[in-house]
Amino acid sequence: MGLRINDTAPDFTADSTEGKISFHDWIGDSYAILFSHPKDFTPVCTTEFGAVARLAAEFEKRNTKVMGVSVDSVEEHVKWKKDIEAVAGAPANFPIIDDTSLTVAKLYDMLPAEAYLPDGRTPADSATVRTVFIIGPDKKVRLTMTYPMSVGRNFAEVLRALDAVQMTDGAPYATPADWTPGQDVIVALSVSTDDAKAKFGEVDVKLPYLRTIKPQ
Repeated sequence: MGLRINDTAPDFTADSTEGKISFHDWIGDSYAILFSHPKDFTPVCTTEFGAVARLAAEFEKRNTKVMGVSVDSVEEHVKWKKDIEAVAGAPANFPIIDDTSLTVAKLYDMLPAEAYLPDGRTPADSATVRTVFIIGPDKKVRLTMTYPMSVGRNFAEVLRALDAVQMTDGAPYATPADWTPGQDVIVALSVSTDDAKAKFGEVDVKLPYLRTIKPQ
């Protein structure tokens, strides 16, 4: 059975560029983004890590910690960070964990249980290790995104999705297609229109089942 939304994110302990990390302890009372890559010193991954480095202040504003996973050693990660920072024009001040054992890749259902790293491997050998997980302070998986090797991730969308997750966490509403912060949200079907008016004020009834309000 694969890892699903609202499952508890598997805990693990791993070496990283920031020392040994116990994942759940590291998350603490923050949100977390775990984003994974098939190999160090690869072009698309370098641009993606660079994008994350440039967004450091945005993640901090959202009480969100970011951790990179790559199935290479800490020693290789430290060397690679120099390239990432050169491309980003910003420091990569987030941990990158050593997953040469594929422990995290398998815990998070990114590779088959029997997968291993062959000698002289290429990124294709760990191609499915290319996933984003948004995890809540309660350590539950809130969102996942998986990309093919040829498609670089859009971290503006990751940030938008994080905003939507945080906006709707524990609230009786959802975000519509293409929602961005400040736009109206959709009242949950479990809330009557009268109750929604009492709780939120004005309700725009577009359809009996599609009612929007200003975000709270």
